[in-house]
Amino acid sequence: MEKEKEKRENHEHKKESAQHDAAQEKTVIVNEVEYNRLKEEAAKASEYWDRLLRLQADFENTRKRLERERADFIRFANEGLISELLNVLDDLERAVELAQTKHEDLPAFLKGVEMILAHLYELLKKNGVKPIEAKGKQFDPHFHEAMLQVQDGAVAENSVVEELQKGYLLHDRVIRTVKVKVSKQGTQGENK
Repeated sequence: MEKEKEKRENHEHKKESAQHDAAQEKTVIVNEVEYNRLKEEAAKASEYWDRLLRLQADFENTRKRLERERADFIRFANEGLISELLNVLDDLERAVELAQTKHEDLPAFLKGVEMILAHLYELLKKNGVKPIEAKGKQFDPHFHEAMLQVQDGAVAENSVVEELQKGYLLHDRVIRTVKVKVSKQGTQGENK
């Protein structure tokens, strides 16, 4: 019985070994036309693979270059504006120096500050910044920030009575709301 078992195991081992060898050395026969077509397709696949790798490398290099350019753009985007602001800063420094030397010519000092202010407003306008008109307008929370409510029978309810701080738009986007006083209706007894 032992010999039979050993014989069976040996036979199965040889069978498995033969199947394994056959799987590794399997030969497929194709005609020459099919063989040439397969060779061409393999060459094309290899060429496409190389092209894909080059394109992927080019894409990665372009992405890195664009990221560097974007970072540089962000770092220096305000260079022109800052350069123009430096001129305003120079004018303000001259005005302060004039005031510190105790010149008593207040009208000339005031005129200089007005010129600096006009220069600054022009600079802002040139860069797309404009003030938000608020006084006398209906309160709009997109443009106005109510700081106080006052009773004023002379104007309609929820009208802006006074601007406490100017607000500004940058190319039609609010960059700072106007801080305002808003009118409210008086009590029923007061309206009579």
